[in-house]
Amino acid sequence: MMIAVEGGEVWTDDSGGDGPPLVLLHPGVGDSRIWEPVLPALTASYRVIRYDARGYDRSPAPTAKFSLLADLISVLGCYGLDRAAFVGCSQGGGSALGLTLEQPARVSALVLLCPGIPGYPWPEEPDELDAEYERALDAGDVDAMADLLQRIWAGAGPTPEVMEQLRSAARAEVSSGDMQQDDPPVYDRLGEISVPTSLLVGDADYPPLIQANREAAARIRNCELIVVPGMDHLPPLREPGLVLRTITSTLARAGW
Repeated sequence: MMIAVEGGEVWTDDSGGDGPPLVLLHPGVGDSRIWEPVLPALTASYRVIRYDARGYDRSPAPTAKFSLLADLISVLGCYGLDRAAFVGCSQGGGSALGLTLEQPARVSALVLLCPGIPGYPWPEEPDELDAEYERALDAGDVDAMADLLQRIWAGAGPTPEVMEQLRSAARAEVSSGDMQQDDPPVYDRLGEISVPTSLLVGDADYPPLIQANREAAARIRNCELIVVPGMDHLPPLREPGLVLRTITSTLARAGW
C-alpha cells in the first residue's frame, strides 16, 4: 500500500502475521523486488516489511527534498514498529546503519549486505566512468545507464533479473534529479554499534566497496564479516540461500 512520507509517498508491503518484525531495505542499484528470492522463507517465520524508496518501481518520483533515513523512520512509524531487525543491501545498509546510530533502541539486529557506508572516505571515481554516466543521465538513456551499472556492480553476469533491477535504478535516478539529500555520516561512529551484526560482501564486488566494508566490519562490535567468493553487489539474486542463512543466524544471536 502507499503510505505518506514528508512531502510524498512510498509503496510498502507488510506480510503480516505474529512473527518478529523484519524490515528489508533495498539497494540503490535495484528496488524491493530484489527480495523476492528470499521472501517466502522469511515470511514463514517473520513479519516482513519492505518498501520502494522514492522513484523506485512502485513508489512515485519525489517532488520535494527528502532523505532515505527520514523516510525509513516514517515507514516504521506508520506500521507502529518500536523495535525490529533490519536487513539492508547497499544503499539500504547505509540507512540501517544511520537508524542504528540515531535511534538505537529501535534496532535489535543488523544484516548488512555489501552496505554503503555514509561518511567513508571514498576514492574518486575514474573520470571516464563519471563522464560516461553523466552523459547517459543527461540524455535520460536508461539502457546505457543500466549497462554502465552492470559493468561496475554486477560483474557476475547480466541475467534478465539483474538487468531489470539495474534499469529500475536508472529510472529512479532519472526521475529523482537532485531531490535526495545526504543522510548523516556513520563511518566515524560505527564503534557505537553493539547489536548482533553480520556484514556480507562478495569478492567480485566493486573493489573500493569491498575495502570500505572490511574497514566498517572491523569497527562494529559483535560484527561477523563474511566474504563470498564470486559474488557481486546483488546478494539476494546471486546467493539467496546464503542470504537466508545469514539472516537467520544473525537473528538467532539476537535471541530470535
